[in-house]
Amino acid sequence: QVQLVESGGGLVQAGGSLRLSCAASGRTDSSYAMGWFRQAPGKEREFVAAISWGGTVTYYADSVKGRFSISRDNAKTTVYLQMNSLKPEDTAVYYCAAGNSIATLASATSWGQGTQVTVSS
Repeated sequence: QVQLVESGGGLVQAGGSLRLSCAASGRTDSSYAMGWFRQAPGKEREFVAAISWGGTVTYYADSVKGRFSISRDNAKTTVYLQMNSLKPEDTAVYYCAAGNSIATLASATSWGQGTQVTVSS
C-alpha cells in the first residue's frame, strides 16, 4: 500500500494562489494514478483533479477548470495541485489519493491525512 502525506495548505485571500504537494512512499514500485479530493464542512467529499501514472492524462472538476492544475514529478512519487484565482468556496480540507486508475480513485484505499485550505473573502 502507498502512504501519502499532503502539505502546502494554509490561509489565503480570494484571488490568491496556493500549491499543494502530496508525497507518496511505500509500495511505489507499481504504477498508480493520483488525485485530489476536497471536503468542506457539512458537505460530502468531492473530486477535484486527477492525473495518470505517466502524467499525460488529467481530469478536473468543472468548478476548478482553468484555475487549478495537477502535475507529478519525474519520479512519479509526488503530485502537485497548483491552485490559482482561489475563491471562498474553495475552502475545504484537501485530500490526496492514489489508486490503480483515475476511474477508481474515489474508492482508493490510499489516502493522505488532509491539508486545510482556507480562502478569505
